[in-house]
Amino acid sequence: MTMQAAHRDADFLREIAGPELVERLKFLDASIPTGAAGFLSLPVPPAAPVRGDHCDFDVVIAGGGLSLLLAPVLAARGLRVAVFDRGHIGAVHREWNCSAEELAPLWETGLLPRETVDALVLNRYRHGFCRWHGGGTYPVTGALDHAVDASALLEAVRSRAEATGVRLYDRHPVIGDAAGPDAVRVAFQTPEGASSAVTARIFVDARGSASPRARADLTCPTVGGVFTGLAEGADDPQRIDPTVGEILVTTEGIVEGRQHIWEAFPGRRGETTLYLFAYEPMASRRPGDLTRLYARFFERLPDYKRGDARMVRPTFGHIPGWSRQVPGPVSEHPRIVLFGDAAARHSPLTFCGFGKMLRSFGPVADALVHAVWKGVGPGDPTPEEPIHSLTGALALVMARPPTAPESVDSLNTLLDAAFRRLHGLGDAAYRDLIRDRLDVRRFVKFAWSTSRERPEVYDAVFRVLGPMGAARWGLGAATRALFSPTAAAADAG
Repeated sequence: MTMQAAHRDADFLREIAGPELVERLKFLDASIPTGAAGFLSLPVPPAAPVRGDHCDFDVVIAGGGLSLLLAPVLAARGLRVAVFDRGHIGAVHREWNCSAEELAPLWETGLLPRETVDALVLNRYRHGFCRWHGGGTYPVTGALDHAVDASALLEAVRSRAEATGVRLYDRHPVIGDAAGPDAVRVAFQTPEGASSAVTARIFVDARGSASPRARADLTCPTVGGVFTGLAEGADDPQRIDPTVGEILVTTEGIVEGRQHIWEAFPGRRGETTLYLFAYEPMASRRPGDLTRLYARFFERLPDYKRGDARMVRPTFGHIPGWSRQVPGPVSEHPRIVLFGDAAARHSPLTFCGFGKMLRSFGPVADALVHAVWKGVGPGDPTPEEPIHSLTGALALVMARPPTAPESVDSLNTLLDAAFRRLHGLGDAAYRDLIRDRLDVRRFVKFAWSTSRERPEVYDAVFRVLGPMGAARWGLGAATRALFSPTAAAADAG
């Protein structure tokens, strides 16, 4: 993008959404690919604790977003817990969607009463759907059909954390850490600019893509927000049906080397959360990406939805992804645990990431408690569900669409065929793919049936992965088929 085009996009966005949003976008667009520039770093790391040093806490968590779910669960089981964040702990700038089943851990872990969780649900849909430009509409039930009040959820979790004795350090960014044989020293900066440190038995790095340990080969620039004023009505693709979630929708072919994808999730009455995103290789990330994407969002929104759209609050960011063609992030020490985006596992910004986080925080908390009482480090990875466990190759195909003019609709055609086949397999397989938890056998069946209808899927995969990459992905899928708990459960059934 030329400098002139960048200024034009910024001016356009400033007029529509205001100068504050433009400045926040400039900060993110100027950061390095992992986002680590958003955090401070010590020129000299803190000294590692030696065996027998006093520990201030059992667990220190860096990052006070959705990872806050861990803190009160750990504290309620007798651990001394602290949470550090560069901003306000428990702040959130979007709403989340998940299934009814995925909400259950919130009360099954004892984190919140069930009636509190029920009150957090802003909307329940009849179904959701995916629709690819020029193709059909494919509904699915039981996936992302509960819109959750994210702000109220994290406020409730913060209150629970305070009640269970968790120490919360707002505006105290972690700026370094060093692991010893049985503890980790964590350095932080105070709001006044002074440096200090605490020592913990286990350090949980949940700083997302801003973690210096974060690594991803894919990124998903995403923009949008909560909107009012959109026209409502059923059976009209340009109107919002408050009883239906729009999970993945395209309205055009490949533009500027990207396949842009929309999402629309109605929340509280009269409000809808909208997103526009695209996959791309991390190495292809360009200056001004988010600014350009936001400008495109507002330029193309009238083609997607009618009405007098007014933004209540924005949401945007670079979501890390992992194709599974390269090694993922790993912890360098068993007492340093990576959680969420920092581990390229699940992102609360993605359409399936919130549900994956809800499914993971209970088992992760169990592993941390066990490690503290046994006096060992839990190691990494902890029992989180990995992102793109089987669909990493497909995410990479979407991140590298063909650029020839005659191929502008090729990805939509391929995706339409894939989702038609997926819909034909039934709701169970469909919703599990949307929730990124489809087991290997059903995924192979889905991929095989798609390739029979659209043999060009092989060309797309080999074009992007190459022979060695395709073989590596196939071997990984086969290994998970043989050894994963999901596969074992399928065999037992």
